[in-house]
Parts: sequence; C-alpha cells; structure tokens
Amino acid sequence: MDPIKNPYAPGAGQRPPELAGRDEQLKAFDVVLERVARGRPERSIVLTGLRGVGKTVLLNALRSAAVRAHWGTGKLEARPDQRLRRPLASALHTAVRELGHPQGDDVDQVLGVIKAFAQRDVDPKAKIRDRWNPGIDVAAVTGRADSGDIEIDLVELFTDCAGLAADVGRGIAVFIDEMQDLHAEDVSALCAACHELSQQGSPLIVVGAGLPHLPAVLSASKSYSERLFRYNRIDRLARGAADQALQSPAESEGAAFAEDALAEMYAVTGGYPYFIQAYGAVAWDAAPASPITAEDVRVAAPAAEEELAVGFFGSRYERATPAEREYLRAMADAALAEAEAGRPLDETESVATSAVASLLGRKPQSLSPARDALMKKGLIYSGERGRIAFTVPHFGRYLRAHAGDE
Repeated sequence: MDPIKNPYAPGAGQRPPELAGRDEQLKAFDVVLERVARGRPERSIVLTGLRGVGKTVLLNALRSAAVRAHWGTGKLEARPDQRLRRPLASALHTAVRELGHPQGDDVDQVLGVIKAFAQRDVDPKAKIRDRWNPGIDVAAVTGRADSGDIEIDLVELFTDCAGLAADVGRGIAVFIDEMQDLHAEDVSALCAACHELSQQGSPLIVVGAGLPHLPAVLSASKSYSERLFRYNRIDRLARGAADQALQSPAESEGAAFAEDALAEMYAVTGGYPYFIQAYGAVAWDAAPASPITAEDVRVAAPAAEEELAVGFFGSRYERATPAEREYLRAMADAALAEAEAGRPLDETESVATSAVASLLGRKPQSLSPARDALMKKGLIYSGERGRIAFTVPHFGRYLRAHAGDE
C-alpha cells in the first residue's frame, strides 16, 4: 500500500479522517447552540472519559460547530501550575473578536474588562517580561472584573461578554480541555459564574473536557454542579463505529479492510479511537495490497505496539518518579491477581488501594504521597472511595509487558 496515501492520523487531539460514533453528541450540541441563541435556558457541557477516547477531538469538533453557527469561541487547556485568569482572558479575547459586533465602543469596553480581569493577578513588582499582556489594544477598565475575588470577577466578566453576544443574537462558548486540572478556587468560581448566567438566560456556555473523575471535582466544589452541567461520558467506539473509522478513510483512497481484518482490529484496539488510528496506520503500511487482511494486521501489530509503548504509554510512565512507578506496577499486578481470582478485568484495571498496599507490604496511608502525585499527573484516578484506576486504557497490560525493562 502506498504510504503517502495512508489516511490514518494517530496524534494527540488530531482529528481522525472519519469522526465515527460521535453523531449523537454533535447533534445534541447543535440543539444547544440554537436554544441558547434564542434565549432559551441551557446547561453548560462536560465531556469525560479515559485518555485516548477522543475527548479533545470531540471538543474541537464542537468548537467548529459553534464557529459555523457564527458564535464567538475561545479555547484553553488547564494546567495544574497555572491559574485561570490569563488563559481565560486570552480565550475570551478571541471569542469577542469572532463575534464581529458592529459597535466598536461596546467591544472596546468589554475588551477593557477582559484586560483588567487578566492583569488583576500580575505582581506590580514583577519584571517587565513577566507582566503578561493579553494583546488587547485598549485601556483596562477600572472597577469591573478586577476586585481580586475570582468568583465575583468571573461573574462580571461572563456577564459583559454575554451581553455582546446577545446584542448580535448569537452566543459565546468557552472550551476548556483537561478541566480537572483547574485550581480548586477557579473551579468554584467557574461553577458559580455558570450558575449565575444560566439563571439569567445569558448566551454564554462553558464546554469542558476531562478525566472520569471530573464530575467529582466539580461536585466537591459546588454541590449544585450535578444539576449545573450536562455530563457526557465519552467511551470507546462500538464495533460498527470502529469499522466505520477504518473503512471510510480506506475507501476514500480506493482501498478496503476485509471482514476478518476488521474483527482483528477491534480485538487489538478495544475500540479506542487513538488505538484505531495507530493500528490503522501501521496496518496500511504493512499490507502489500487491498483489501487489508487479518494477517496484515497481525504482522503490523508489533510495530503499532512499539509506537504506543514509546509515545502513548512510555511518555506517561517516564513522568513518574521511582516510587510512583512502583505504585503503578503494583496496581497492574493487583489487577492481574483480581482477574486470576475470577473477577473481570476492565480497561482501567480498577483495584482496591488496600490491595496495592498489600502487594507492596506497606500501610495504605504511607502510599498516599505517591498516589496523590500520580492523580495530579493524570495517570490514575479514583472513581469510587477506596479504589484506584488507570486513566489510560491498557496501561496495566503495558506495565506487565515491560516489567523487566528497568
């Protein structure tokens, strides 16, 4: 097969050639866009799921839908070491510009509020290079969104931006990736602002994406967050959608997968979109001709697994300290022990924290620092009290396969 025509796109957040299995979410979002633009009440949206299920891809697709509806949009990626003001100001600056509001004075007023919001946490004694400027060529507005209380400021900021959108009969959507990494105070302020705007029927929504424990993060911040957001769990693809993700790109290049190859691909990928693209790419290159067969997939599988071991699994494993790696390996071993005892082994390999401690011969409390650090790094999460799971599907299998590499 011609590698130049290879249609598959394994990459972090990179849109695949065929966005299969997400029609329901896309159609529901189109309804949200239209309802908000008409002044109807709607909840903000939260997408949750494991690594590799395509949350970022879907987030970008939803943003594209908002752009097509002539909304103002902005996007940011939360980081544990960064507060919300600066990246959010940059995202809203973009959103306001996209709106194309005809009244320049009104736009400048809101841009001045955005600038004031962004600069509120800048240390006046900081060096010039550290005095971040959001690139807004108007003076900061005094007395609006600059109190220093993030909850008050965020409500005022969102209200002013939403007012511009209402003027032109459209809306503003702020897209936040890795939402679980927001600072606790910022999460609380974001929930409060979304709550206030939903009560007002203002045309501004937040669309967040994060790991499976994101709903718990939001609920811990504000009890009403369970009713504030529309939660969508993004999972692996069903067999039909996975086949479509492989067949449609191949057919666009005059090629195809044999039925046994599709079955083999689903078996090795588990239906996870990132794995489908990774295995699809190497199977295409390994196949001598169309249709791609199950044997072609089996021949290509080691190359795909090696690529995933380095770029998908290995890069995350390398972020862990020796003590944290020991904890990860113990999780993988504990999951295997549960499977051998007759309990089903799921993709996240959820295990009891007490089982991990038992394998390591330690008290659970003494392992809290390693566990908490791994959670902050987004490698594991706690879906329920007393249990822990990998955020990356098949990570336990990777750890067991590379147990002797160190």
